[in-house]
Amino acid sequence: MRTVLVVLFDDVQSLDVTGPVEVFSGAERQRPGSYRLLTASPDGAPVRTSSGLTLAADHALDRAPAPHTLLVPGGPGTRHRPDPALLAWLRRHGPRAERLVSVCSGALLLADAGLLEGRRVTTHWSLCDKLARDHPGVEVDPDPIYVRDGHLATSAGVTAGIDLALALVEEDLDRDTALTIARHLVVFLRRPGNQAQFSAQLAAQTARREPLREVQRWITEHPGDDLSVESLAVRARLSPRHFARAFREETGTTPGRYVDRVRLEHARRLLEDTADGVEEVSRASGYGTPEAMRRAFLKALGTAPTEYRRRFRPAGAR
Repeated sequence: MRTVLVVLFDDVQSLDVTGPVEVFSGAERQRPGSYRLLTASPDGAPVRTSSGLTLAADHALDRAPAPHTLLVPGGPGTRHRPDPALLAWLRRHGPRAERLVSVCSGALLLADAGLLEGRRVTTHWSLCDKLARDHPGVEVDPDPIYVRDGHLATSAGVTAGIDLALALVEEDLDRDTALTIARHLVVFLRRPGNQAQFSAQLAAQTARREPLREVQRWITEHPGDDLSVESLAVRARLSPRHFARAFREETGTTPGRYVDRVRLEHARRLLEDTADGVEEVSRASGYGTPEAMRRAFLKALGTAPTEYRRRFRPAGAR
């Protein structure tokens, strides 16, 4: 049995706690004896979350049993004068855990406790710059939804904690158990850890001018069409040079990068949700050939399309 100890503190983000807890408790219901879930606050008292909910703690931190998995959630309490006693406890007990996990801004607490030096990590997109600036010895990757580095696992904001917890259950137990939990929670079995924190539409700003907003919509709805700068400029009724400059100014990215990301997302969804062959998916997503799509997948996700489908397509869709 693996003891999962979730650290509680005032102003914690409630979903950072309850999301992973629901996953691990679901695994325990499916496979009794797999996990023992415990919570602990610095003094054992209930804590008030950032949304106003009150969470009861099972233990004071100093009286909590040694965990297999030590999980540190995020929330405003990680950023505004974190409890020195909590940091001291993490500094002592973090290295002893067989698996150290953070959700969202919980990575800031681990960094403040000196537990992330020389490690590759992620956190909520809005805090990546702060984490990298405050802790230059930490390698911060702002894009993935979670990152594994040895016994350390860090995840991006809020719901990414569920993705990471499902991945840990699949690793500890098996895919079928994780899939059953995912279906119960009405989520994907798990998104790949190196999936971007944002979709292309969220990652880029929405353009202010209607012609450029229309181009963004067109790209999303027609990934298999000719999406060259020249073609998109005609649709926006601008010269290619003026269009490329205006698109970047208003969205924060170039037309080419935006198109690349949309096509990757479209291909990913077809591989996950349909039985279409790789050649058909590559054409529908605008890559033209399977080899071009393969290169794009390897560059962005570190895996080929066929392997991506094998790993991330829900079993029921096969």
